[in-house]
Formats: sequence, C-alpha cells, structure tokens
Amino acid sequence: MTRPARLTPYALAAAALVLSTAASAADPVKILFVGNSYTFGRVDPVMSYNAANVHDLTAAFYAASPTGANPWEPHPWGGVPGIFKAMTEQAGLNYDVSISARNAASLRGQFLNTANAQWDLRGNVASQTWGVVVLQEQSDAALPAGRGKNANFAQFQAYANQFERFIHDGSAQTYTETQLYGSLAACMATGLSQTSCNISRVIPANTNASAATQVFLTDTWARPDMVFAHKITTADVTSPTGSPIVDTGSTGGDALLYYTSLGAMTADLHASFAAVAAGNPRFAGVIPVGDAFQSAVDQGLVKAGGFYDANGVFVPGQPGDLMNLWWDDYLHASKYGSYLDALVQFGMITGLDPLSLGAGEIAAGDLGIASGDALVLQRIASTQLGFAAAVPEPSTWALLAGGVGLVGWVGRRRARA
Repeated sequence: MTRPARLTPYALAAAALVLSTAASAADPVKILFVGNSYTFGRVDPVMSYNAANVHDLTAAFYAASPTGANPWEPHPWGGVPGIFKAMTEQAGLNYDVSISARNAASLRGQFLNTANAQWDLRGNVASQTWGVVVLQEQSDAALPAGRGKNANFAQFQAYANQFERFIHDGSAQTYTETQLYGSLAACMATGLSQTSCNISRVIPANTNASAATQVFLTDTWARPDMVFAHKITTADVTSPTGSPIVDTGSTGGDALLYYTSLGAMTADLHASFAAVAAGNPRFAGVIPVGDAFQSAVDQGLVKAGGFYDANGVFVPGQPGDLMNLWWDDYLHASKYGSYLDALVQFGMITGLDPLSLGAGEIAAGDLGIASGDALVLQRIASTQLGFAAAVPEPSTWALLAGGVGLVGWVGRRRARA
C-alpha cells in the first residue's frame, strides 16, 4: 500500500498561499482583535501605525467619554492589528481588520463592560459576524493565583469560555457569577465579593454569532518588571527622555517579586493558555507570542536595554545592545516586540511562513526596524510556528504554479460575472 506524500511546512504554506490568494479575490476575511494596551501598542510608532486601514471600534467611545482612558493614548489606534494588516496586504491577502481594546482591560471587564458602561466592548464583538476573533487577556491575569497582581486563572478561563460561547452560539444569558463558577465559595475565591457574585448578569443575544468564526487566544509574554528587583515605577508617566519615573508617593516601595526568571513566567502563561484551549476544543488555537519572546531571549537574539535597579535608579542599556522586545516600563512591548507579536499572529492566522515576508517587509521599514533585525524577528516567529527554514521542494513550486492558474481562473470567472 502506497503511503500518501507528506507535505513539508513550506509545502503546506504554499498550499495555504494558493487558497488564500484565491480567496483574496473574493470577500475579505473580517477579523477582530479584542484586547488592551498590548494590542494597540501603548506608544508610537506602533500605537497609531496604519490606523487608517484599521477600524478602531473604541474611537467613538473615547470621543464620547474618555473617563478611565489615558490622554496620552489618542485614537485612532492601529497597533498590532495595523502591522498585521500591512503584512496581509503584502502577502496578497484580503483581511478587513478591526480592533476593540481598552487600557488594562481583562476579558471579564470586556464581557461585562465593567470599566465604563459607555464603552460597550461586548457590543463591538456582537456588531458583526466575524471570520476570525483574537482574544487577548490582561497581561498577568492568566497566571496561577498569587503569581501576579491580577493573577486570576479561574476568571480568565471562565470569561474566555464566555466569549467563545457568545461568538459561536450567541444565545441570551442571565446568570450570576456564583452560578458561573459553580458555587459562592469558588466565585469569592476569584476576588469578588458576595454581593458581586450574586449580581444578575443579563447578556443580550449576539445576533451576529456564527459557529464558523475562528476564535484564537493570544498567549502573551513574560514581564521583566515582574522579575527584576526594583522600586515600583509609574509606567504611564514619562520623563522628557521617555523613561518611566520612579513612584516616590506613599504607595511606592519595593516591587513584589513573583518570578525568579522570565522562563518561569513564560512557562506558567503557556500552561494556562494551553489548559483553557484543551478544555474547550471550540477554540481555533493559541497564538504563541509569549513563547516566541522567550525563544528570542533564550537564543540571545535580544537583550535588555536598561531598567531600574533595586534602589530605584534607572540604569541605561549599554552601547551595542541588541534589540529589546520591551518598552521602557518592561511591561509593554517595544516596536520590536510588537512587530514580533504581529509576525506570530500573521503566521498562525494565515498559515503562511512569516519568513516569506522578507527583508523588504514594509511595516518593519515604517517602524524604523532595520531589514536585518526584521529578518531575525521573522525567523524567530517562523521557527516558533514550526515552519522549516529550507529551500522549497519541487512539489512546493508545483503548488505555487497551480495557484497562479487558480487565481487566474477565479479572476476570469469574476470578470465574466
């Protein structure tokens, strides 16, 4: 019995390119990125990047009520979705990209609109039928209890699943969080009061729900500010040099140390996201952004540029430092980190090898990332996603040639129509 030929990752990518290129001649894939400052990039040049080609679904909310939002994060936002959009256009793909985000938003906060009732973040998710939805949790919320200020794995799991049901099934719900967690004790263990646990939560039906929507979870990166011994800093207030200012107020003092290494935090984040995906097969998958960050660190391809020491003194990076994936607060991503984030999103969602974008990739140039650095980050993303760094096989070229014919056939049919 003859075994069927096994396609290499490059051949699989080529096949995906054939299909996706043909699809690009038809209706666009509507994709929504749901998240927070990690998603919109926190600072320029990422925050506003390619905003003209991204639907910022929270821009109108901010204009109507900026309460609770940061004035130094003006809309419209492009962020990681803006970089993703630029990459898909270069690959010949047709994605209609939207973002629904709020600073420090958790999935629970977005589902229940707890931060500001005028910011209807759950309504954004229900506003259209999406081909793809990418969910990003608050930075440390997915961690095991006690491992971070906002660590709340049970809550992360519950509301990741609530969003999945809302997107796929869309049925109206009325529930208390006591019911959601199975008992009052389990609910209160997430940090909610007895009163909050027993509030009746009324969730209208999502009339745009679709079982065909692909729902991904983004596994985020480990935070150096939760590893390094340092004084608590006010990350959202910057000095003229752009570095965070040490918090000298009454709430200052030593930052709590939750981890002894980035690798340990990465492992916990990975395990949390994997557990949620394994427990609910209706998720399309986990996008391993945090694992890609860790891989870059482990390989010595990136290097910290500077941070506060144990006395609260900022220590600048040394001349010749490699790329730093983190911004000055060592919580948010730098332009390099956001670019790597977008590369992993691109490869996971489209099925195309990030290395196919090449040294001349447009978004990298726009962000001020040198072509050599762009290739390093592309290779990290490519390796993380399992694409082979090898010359395409003859069968791959055959697939690509067939793809050209298929695209031409689609174009001729549309022209006749």
